[in-house]
Amino acid sequence: MSRQVFVHAGAHRTGTSSFQLCLAANRGKLAKLGFDVAYPSRDGAPGGQLRMRLPRPRHKPEELPAFVGKVKRNLGRQVSDAPKLIVSEENLPGVIVHFFKGRLYPNRKMRLKVFRDALEAVDGQVAQVLFVVRPYDKLFISGFRKHAEDNAVKPFAEHAEAMSNFVGGWPETVQALRNVLGPDKVTVVDYTARGESRALLAQLVGGEAETFVEPERDLNTSATDAAMEHLQALYHAGEKLERAEWQAVIAQFAEQVEDRAFTQFTPEQKTRLDARYAADVAKLAAMDGVTFVTK
Repeated sequence: MSRQVFVHAGAHRTGTSSFQLCLAANRGKLAKLGFDVAYPSRDGAPGGQLRMRLPRPRHKPEELPAFVGKVKRNLGRQVSDAPKLIVSEENLPGVIVHFFKGRLYPNRKMRLKVFRDALEAVDGQVAQVLFVVRPYDKLFISGFRKHAEDNAVKPFAEHAEAMSNFVGGWPETVQALRNVLGPDKVTVVDYTARGESRALLAQLVGGEAETFVEPERDLNTSATDAAMEHLQALYHAGEKLERAEWQAVIAQFAEQVEDRAFTQFTPEQKTRLDARYAADVAKLAAMDGVTFVTK
């Protein structure tokens, strides 16, 4: 019998790191329920060993078999003889850097096909996909700030117009998740209804949230504008900071909370993004084969 695979596919900046910490905290409980658990250690969640290298837009179709082979090998190391597997990876449909060019997951189908084909290594069939969405203005701002924590970036204003007229959207991404992975169930959660990570876990695997442990630690402490400006000054001066070093800068400036407009859309840009999100939420709510959860 095929192994049932339960996929948490992000999205970015919707509490994925906290969710993965929740998986780590509940690993023992989930094992008793018949689940192996696979997630990356990218943001410090203990026990993370998932490292899926997926194609970027520049890669050609003839290169995909090599990607499938690599993902197969990594997935094969994630499983025991348990009948079910949870995979949590926010980079499954795409990566953050394309946001800044006004593109939301431009090669999502290619990446999802590689993942789908690689599931052969674990005799896996996708049972459910869980995906959290949030308003586009907040998504792009949060994504930009996250990237700027450890990379030199151009001023936000130089990207804002492209982002406010971006190509792609949540309906297209959810449709790709549904059509390519072929899950029995797709659940899309509006960020306002996300709740605790253990509630999200219950959405994915069933049961009551109270039967799971909520993680105690927040892996993603937000950087203030003052911290952002200081980090960017260092990076543009040629400094290279290790993770512990830039996190120390974030902690150093945590009390300087004044808004310095480090990331800000114009009123016209925000209006466009708000209208787009409202229209796309309506599409998600009406989409066949999708359960949309909102407040």
